[in-house]
Amino acid sequence: MLQLDLQRPLAASAGRRQLQSSSRNEHHGMPSRSQQHIQKRSKPCRLHSMPARAQAQAQAEASLAPVEQKPSRTKKNITWDTLGFGLEHVAPTMYVAEWSPEQGWKGEMRAYGPLQLDPSAQVLNYGQSVFEGMKAQRSAQDRIVLFRPHQNAARMAEGAGRLSMPAPPTDLFVGAVKQLVRENQDYVPPQGKGSLYIRPLLMGSGGILGLGPAPSYTFAVFCAAVGAYFKGGQMTPIDLVVEEHFHRAAPGGMGGTKAAGNYSPVLTTQLAAKQNGYADVVYLDAKTDTYLEEVSSCNIFTVKGKHIKTPPLQGTILPGITRRSILELAESRGYTVGEAPITLEEALQADEVFTSGTAVVVSPVGSLTHKGQKTQFGKPGIPGPVATELYGALTDVQQEKVKDSYGWVYPVT
Repeated sequence: MLQLDLQRPLAASAGRRQLQSSSRNEHHGMPSRSQQHIQKRSKPCRLHSMPARAQAQAQAEASLAPVEQKPSRTKKNITWDTLGFGLEHVAPTMYVAEWSPEQGWKGEMRAYGPLQLDPSAQVLNYGQSVFEGMKAQRSAQDRIVLFRPHQNAARMAEGAGRLSMPAPPTDLFVGAVKQLVRENQDYVPPQGKGSLYIRPLLMGSGGILGLGPAPSYTFAVFCAAVGAYFKGGQMTPIDLVVEEHFHRAAPGGMGGTKAAGNYSPVLTTQLAAKQNGYADVVYLDAKTDTYLEEVSSCNIFTVKGKHIKTPPLQGTILPGITRRSILELAESRGYTVGEAPITLEEALQADEVFTSGTAVVVSPVGSLTHKGQKTQFGKPGIPGPVATELYGALTDVQQEKVKDSYGWVYPVT
């Protein structure tokens, strides 16, 4: 057996708590269109034998009853004012569930530590894996909250369907995340000092030799206390360079799926950009090298007067949950919003450019460099007014500083 160490070896049996779902032979609560398409064209296999949705829902709800709270390991001393974005302060408890055709989903809380995988695990050989990124924060209402967790569950289900995997039912996904945050709440920073970053991941953990779906799957969720994503700090304008050779995704490919395999290919360009003083890379469309697509790990927006644009979702761009929230917020605040192609030339003539994502939240772009020519947006080091306004509007809702009229905030405690 190969031990996949998420950071450090801890006794996997320590502090285990039951949090189970026995949704037998179940893909997930509601199949996505992509899953239905796969089911129609694929040969029958164990993944496609499922009970009625109502039965699975009842099983998931019954298995997610509150569990006994037990003392967790005392956290390390954390200096909240100097938090970075990494695993320096990983929380001591994680959630792990296994799926097989015989038992469906069955999971538990356990001490953070290695996962055991055979060298023949599908994920190690053929990359069958999707993941999500989420945050828990302390709010102005003196409670811990999540932001639109059901959207993350739905996006994982879509990605699972694209990769022929059974997705965790929504109730299992959200319930596991909620329980994880509760058990690790000492790692949620004080309000305004950072957040608890949550990483759900789904992988084909069963062994296989020939190319095909794994015979069994693992759903794991871990978390860590984090600060700003970019080194300069939150709302410090970042410098981006336009990639001229490589592409992040192509039409008909996997660009719209949060698959693990979509991310490492960008490292070669991202590392080169950072060595040259840039924060990240902007990718152009693979067909014409004319239109902006997205940055390595976040969506991109342009501002011209009262008009805000972002590239459309056409299968090559990740459907970001923060992206969607920014569009809704901007429209409610009187901006004209559009999901339409943005030429590089149009972007270079914009009043402002900014990015969005769970990790970055909203990040103003200070400059874009293309073929060695740098275009500066606004005054160096000063975030643009629209990015500043939307960042404030979004975080005010996320931290319950204002009334959540959208129904986005999900309380944990």
